[in-house]
Parts: sequence; structure tokens; C-alpha cells
Amino acid sequence: MNTVRVRYFGGTRAAAGVSEEDQPATTLAELLERLGSTHDPALRAALRTCSFLVDGTQWRDREAVLPPAATVDVLPPFAGG
Repeated sequence: MNTVRVRYFGGTRAAAGVSEEDQPATTLAELLERLGSTHDPALRAALRTCSFLVDGTQWRDREAVLPPAATVDVLPPFAGG
């Protein structure tokens, strides 16, 4: 199992209560399950609508293995105007 750095942006930062943290995870799906179960329920709800970057690349396959020591950015939908 890898340890990845998770960085939160926007509303996910408030829901997580931290701006970044390290978490063990092999896949994005596993990471999201862990985050949803260890943080405030507001984060679990927010994660359903987020986009994710892994080492700066958009990551859509939640079952793909994360690279060792990856950085996962959690990006909520952005409001425009």
C-alpha cells in the first residue's frame, strides 16, 4: 500500500478540517472510502462531486493503482461568473 499526499481545495478543505494530509491507499477508490469514513460526513458528500488530479493529471479511473508517493488534489466543482 502506498502513502499519498492529499491536498484539499475550496469547500473540501473546510469539510476535511485540514489543507493537506498523508493517507495510505492503493487506488483512488480506496482513498475516497478512507477519507469519507474518517472525516466529517460533509466531506463524504463533497467527494461525490469532486474532480481529482494525481500528480497534476486528471484521474478518472478510480480502480487504477496510484503511483508511489503520489499527490492527489481534491477539486470541488468551481462556480463561475
